Amino acid sequence: MDNESGAWVDEEFEWLNLGDPRRDRRAKELLKRFAAKPTVSIPGACDGWSETMAAYRFLGNEEIEWTNVMQPHWERTAARAGQFPVVLCIADTTELNFNGQEMDGLGPLSFAAQRGMYLHPTYAVTPDWEPLGVMDAWMWAREPRDGNGQRGGIKESIRWIEGYERVAEQAALLPQTRLVYVTDREGDIAALMARANELGQPADWLIRSQYNRNLAEAGKLWDKVDASQALGEIAFILPGRAGQKAREVKQELRAQRVKLPGQAGSVTCVVAQEIGAPAGITPVVWRLLTNREAQDTDAIVELVDWYRARWEIEMFFHVLKTGCKVEALQLSQMERVERALVLYMVVA
Repeated sequence: MDNESGAWVDEEFEWLNLGDPRRDRRAKELLKRFAAKPTVSIPGACDGWSETMAAYRFLGNEEIEWTNVMQPHWERTAARAGQFPVVLCIADTTELNFNGQEMDGLGPLSFAAQRGMYLHPTYAVTPDWEPLGVMDAWMWAREPRDGNGQRGGIKESIRWIEGYERVAEQAALLPQTRLVYVTDREGDIAALMARANELGQPADWLIRSQYNRNLAEAGKLWDKVDASQALGEIAFILPGRAGQKAREVKQELRAQRVKLPGQAGSVTCVVAQEIGAPAGITPVVWRLLTNREAQDTDAIVELVDWYRARWEIEMFFHVLKTGCKVEALQLSQMERVERALVLYMVVA
């Protein structure tokens, strides 16, 4: 392991305090090992059997809360964010599939026969897509559905609202930086918008619309914006993904300021509709909701560009699963996986 690799870990975890200097040193050493060899197993990353056993003791230590291990990275991420006028705080959820492994604490995934857990981070990037780090995270396993089809535990939609609240807390500490909470369609929750308004909109929010909501005055949200005059166009390269090559996309832009029932203030709805899509390809259509006003084409283009940065969290999940191979972790309890995931999230 080179000195440069160790130096960034010592700086990133400078403020680590797990209640015992030996734990702090072990966490830093593990992070250095995982960073140097992210694709191999924990024994493969460690230098010998004694170091491997020390790693497993650390991950199995019930006195170590994963949030405490993550705390210095959160603080460093906030410090980096403070150097920019605008920072995008992108929230999303991914499944971690540990099916077939003997691991306590796991729950069903989207396919009930599969077992695993969920990770929901808020990932900070600049508008130029420069990664700054993880600002917040949730980890949990679902409870099975009961005989009535109901699932116990905390309602999962809460994670989006609490995610905004954490970003709002950071916004109060970074008065020179405008934080923007960015989510996909799962974040289209009226209670999230209402909570942001209650707090005074300390952080902006930009959410992909999932519902063609009723308007306070009359009519439907999407219908009103779709019927409005086009205000401009945007062109960009859409990254490739499974089964689809990267391609150029041109979208026509519309925007309307509207009032939604139950909301104290107005919101802006932006529609970016692809024009001239290749034959056989579904046109790319993004309907976005935000507290920000968009009074000209430049402002609308800026909002669409900010939403496009959501690709960065997809890449973060890809690196975590493919580059760090976290779904191959061989640990006996979910709590041990959580401690390991904290270190791999910093590496990713």
